[in-house]
Amino acid sequence: MTTADVTTHPPPPLAQLMFGDGTPKKAFLTALVVGTILTAINHGDTIVQGDWPPVLKMFLTYCVPYCVTTWGAIIGKRAQWRRDTGD
Repeated sequence: MTTADVTTHPPPPLAQLMFGDGTPKKAFLTALVVGTILTAINHGDTIVQGDWPPVLKMFLTYCVPYCVTTWGAIIGKRAQWRRDTGD
């Protein structure tokens, strides 16, 4: 494709990259597994003692793998778009 063809075929919108092709479900499942493992590693001793770690730390422990999975999907979809359009 030429440069003119690429301008007529803009990249997909960010919302499509973030929410299309089952990305939220994949990110959620990844966050569930990885977040649980990280919670056990980072806060297991506190939980075993019968206490709970701060809610914000627990939230971030699950939020980070969700965001990383979503970001990876965005980057991968953009790369695929570039290969498909010859950019």
